[in-house]
Amino acid sequence: MIREIRQSLTLEYTLQTRTRSMVLAGLASAALFSQAVLATPASADSAVVSEQQQSSALRYWTPQRLAAAKDADAVAPTYHSSRAGSPADRPSRPYRQPAAFPEHGKKPASYAALQATSPQRWTGGGLISTTGGKVFFHNPKTNGDYACSGDAVNSGNKSVVATAGHCVVDPDGTAYQNWVFIPGYDHGNRPHGTFAATPLHWESQRIGDSDAAWDAAFVTVGQVNGTRLVDAVGGQGIGFDLAPAQYVYSFGYGGSAAEENGQQMNWCAGTDTFAGGHAGGGVWGIDCVQGGGSSGGPFLQGFTTANGSGIQIGSISIGVGNYEYHPYYGWEARAAYDAAQGS
Repeated sequence: MIREIRQSLTLEYTLQTRTRSMVLAGLASAALFSQAVLATPASADSAVVSEQQQSSALRYWTPQRLAAAKDADAVAPTYHSSRAGSPADRPSRPYRQPAAFPEHGKKPASYAALQATSPQRWTGGGLISTTGGKVFFHNPKTNGDYACSGDAVNSGNKSVVATAGHCVVDPDGTAYQNWVFIPGYDHGNRPHGTFAATPLHWESQRIGDSDAAWDAAFVTVGQVNGTRLVDAVGGQGIGFDLAPAQYVYSFGYGGSAAEENGQQMNWCAGTDTFAGGHAGGGVWGIDCVQGGGSSGGPFLQGFTTANGSGIQIGSISIGVGNYEYHPYYGWEARAAYDAAQGS
C-alpha cells in the first residue's frame, strides 16, 4: 500500500504522471547481484523465471537482506473517480472455495467477531495465519530490494500467490527479480519455507497505466521440499465478479512502527466502499489504512474468524486519506489468475 497518504483525491492524472517509473531509493547496504534481467515486452502480461533464477532467488534472500528490504511503494497512487462504473450484474459466486486447513497448522483462537478501524496484529490464528505472508523482490531499475505482502489462494495447480501488480512489475513492463513468497512470516521466521516464483503474471492493462484498478497480480511458485504451496499452508478462496459493498477484512505487513515495522501480520476490517474506476470493476476500499509494505495483502469477503478463511476479492493497492483500497477482481484479474494456475 502506498505510504503517501493524500488528504484529497485528484480526479484525473495526466498520462505522463500515471506512466512514470517507480522511483525508490536503493538500499545503501544492498550488494550488487549478478543476474540476467527478465526480458518482458511492454505488451506482455507475464514473465518466465528460469530454474537457475529460481535457485538464485532462494540463495539471495539471506536473513540480512530480508531485514534490510524496503517497503515497496508505487509512484502516483491514482484511480479515476470520474469514470463512473461499478461491478456489472454478473453471477455472484466464488470461483474457488478455500482449501482444507493443513493438519499441522495453528488452530484459531475462539473469540467473538472482530472490529478494527486501525491496523492491529492478527492473533486469531486459523487459515490466514498460514496463507498470509511477505513478498520480497529485487528491482533491477533501482538496484534495490523491497518487501510487499501476499496470500496463498486455492488454484488448480495449488501453487498461486495473489499480490499487487506493483509488487511484480513496473508499469513500463520491467518484471522484478529474485521474487519469493514466505507464508506465515513473523519477525524473520520462515515456518513453512521460502517459495520462489516460476512465472509472474499481471493484468495486461497495467503496462503503461499505474491506475490502481489494474493493480492485481498472481504469481506461480515452485515447491518446497517437494510440497506445493497450498498443500503446505492451505489456500484462501478466490472470487471474481462477486456482489460488492460487503464487509471485508484486509491483512498485510505494514512497515510503520505501530505495525511492528513489517515484522508481523496486521489486519483491518470494514464495509467495502466504491471509490471509482472503470465500468465492471474499479477500486474499492475501507476506512482503515495499513502502512507501506502491506501492498499485495488480501481483501477477504465472507471471512470467518472461527477458522480464518474467506474469499479473496482483491489485494491492497493504495492508501488515500483514511482509506485503503484494492482493485476489484473482474474478468481482467481472472485472466491473470487463470494464467497463473495453468502454469
